[in-house]
Amino acid sequence: MYSLSELQKSVADYMNGLDVDGNPHSLYEPIVYSLAAGGKRLRPMLTVLACNIFSDNALVALPAAAALEVFHTFTLLHDDVMDNATVRRGKPSVFGKWGTNAALLSGDAMLIYSYRLLQQTPVEYLPAVLGCFNYTALTVCEGQQVDMEFEKRHDVTMEEYMSMIDKKTAALLAGATMIGAIQGGADPQSRRELFTFATELGLAFQLQDDLLDAYGTEEKLGKPIGGDILEGKKSFMVLTAFDRADAALRRQLHTLFGDATMEPQRKIAEVLDIYDKLGVRAIAEAEINAHFSKAMEALDNLEVEPRRVEPLRELALGLLGRKN
Repeated sequence: MYSLSELQKSVADYMNGLDVDGNPHSLYEPIVYSLAAGGKRLRPMLTVLACNIFSDNALVALPAAAALEVFHTFTLLHDDVMDNATVRRGKPSVFGKWGTNAALLSGDAMLIYSYRLLQQTPVEYLPAVLGCFNYTALTVCEGQQVDMEFEKRHDVTMEEYMSMIDKKTAALLAGATMIGAIQGGADPQSRRELFTFATELGLAFQLQDDLLDAYGTEEKLGKPIGGDILEGKKSFMVLTAFDRADAALRRQLHTLFGDATMEPQRKIAEVLDIYDKLGVRAIAEAEINAHFSKAMEALDNLEVEPRRVEPLRELALGLLGRKN
């Protein structure tokens, strides 16, 4: 069994050691660039930590863990094209730096490379791992499509929004965790508990991102604050405000989101003032806590030695800013 810090180092070393360079240089340079950007490495960590619960050889899951991170990064390259986003994690995105063609083709190559990594999965686990990976990848695409369709709609419900983030964000965390559990030899009941854990953690993670976009700091969020407000993006905060607002405040919100000429900081301030009046922040915090509690309850339900769950619990607590 490995500690959290030991697995973090193993994942970082493995990712840094990937041979993703080649010819033509113009195809591979954006791949090297995007993978070097780092990030939380949350998805590969969930894979090896889930494996670590049931096996003392968690490093066997490293190739699949890396495949999930490469796949996740590929989706970001394509997302930036769809969102016309020139910045990613405080640096120029591949789309912003090399243009649309590079983001699309290098992204495609990353998707193929993720399958090359999956080929290294031990043969006894490979069919189940491939099945889980394929189901997860398709679910993420479904979530992205729904998210794009939301941009043209003004009648998105909270139920629809939660379903979308379940597919777009939570599904990949759940898939990563399940792939690790499969390679660790977890029994079916343990897999179900871990699926619940990762799904609820993913929902809490996305809702916290929505909250931080309004009330966080640029350093903590990794991008400018208020982006969801300026883009008129459907988020938990926006939908909650419309649900709780009276007719007058709804008209005011519609006017604010529809005014493309208003100075950005003023627009953000006026929307936040409405959030404050409606108690949106407290509602979001309560929803985050509810999903996080469900995630922790699922971990508690695992019938294994408590010490084996601690590294995964430690990661989850750190992700949501809790202390162990």
